[in-house]
Amino acid sequence: MEINKGSYRHLKISDLPEEERPREKLLKMGAQALTNSELLALILRTGNKNENIIHLCDRILSEFQGLAGLINCTPQRLMRIGGIKEAKAAQLCALFEISKRAYVQKGTKINKISSPMEAANLVREDMKFLKQEVLRLIMLNTKNCVLFTKDIFMGGLNSSIVHPREIFSEALRFNSASIIVCHNHPSGDPSPSDEDINITLRLKECGKLMGIELIDHIIIGGNSYVSLKEKGII
Repeated sequence: MEINKGSYRHLKISDLPEEERPREKLLKMGAQALTNSELLALILRTGNKNENIIHLCDRILSEFQGLAGLINCTPQRLMRIGGIKEAKAAQLCALFEISKRAYVQKGTKINKISSPMEAANLVREDMKFLKQEVLRLIMLNTKNCVLFTKDIFMGGLNSSIVHPREIFSEALRFNSASIIVCHNHPSGDPSPSDEDINITLRLKECGKLMGIELIDHIIIGGNSYVSLKEKGII
């Protein structure tokens, strides 16, 4: 079957040659053989009266400059795209939430934190995609094994909203011997600000009083990180 490229967008998936249909292609060659648009097409399933699902997914990816741009998208933002209504927006948000949770679960396989790099690896794959600052707490036992991780604050972090009581109440709830604080810089630059340093010193002093040591403060910026312990601040 010969396909006119100019009319491809109007074709139904069932009109495509069998080897070009995403589901058949996946079953025959594996998921890794599919393009990003084809993978999304299998989730969303149907296009609209003007274009097939592959072309719709091409537009979605173009609008958000790839999968990374979609990872934290809201339903409201998705529904601004022609052809995306509540059902499809909800499907995409669910898909990417599953992806983010899988990253976190994968990270929790790191049972023991013995270096700043291991702490960064535990949270980086998830936090590097966040569009606003989030402070995440890693709670450890006496052998530096991870008990639990939890997001404590969200938004522009400063000393007026980062209250030690919320951080240490969580640490006490999980019977933590020590903690590592992590947060992200959406700009991609992990360099610590004066406010980051002030917050760190404040938490360090509170940790001494509580008997729960602040081991490190990790700042994530894109694929990079900065350890305030390595910088000699802690």
